Amino acid sequence: QVQLAESGGGLVPPGGSLRLSCVFSGREFKIYAMGWYRQAPGKQRELVAAISNGGATTRYVDSVKGRFTIYRDNDKNTVYLQMNSLKPEDTGIYHCSADFRWSSVIDGSGDHWGQGTQVTVSS
Repeated sequence: QVQLAESGGGLVPPGGSLRLSCVFSGREFKIYAMGWYRQAPGKQRELVAAISNGGATTRYVDSVKGRFTIYRDNDKNTVYLQMNSLKPEDTGIYHCSADFRWSSVIDGSGDHWGQGTQVTVSS
């Protein structure tokens, strides 16, 4: 059974940085595509970034391009989201998602989700 555990959230001022981590367990990590989603108050959940099982393919929502980087360490069963130049609109709960189908990670129908970690960008 797949389990996902996020960490690394917190309160940062605008312009600050955070690195989120999601540790995967229960199956063979390297066959799963991974994604980071965020849920802001009063807004729909949106895909922030996704990475293919081998790491060769990534995708980002336009609002974070050039500021966020998704990467994975298949030896540590972990996917990361490096977030730089944070803005107040980046505030939300960040969840990681896993599925062996790339399309399911992209469209939000992935089978596995973590509990989330809160990111608050405020002065």
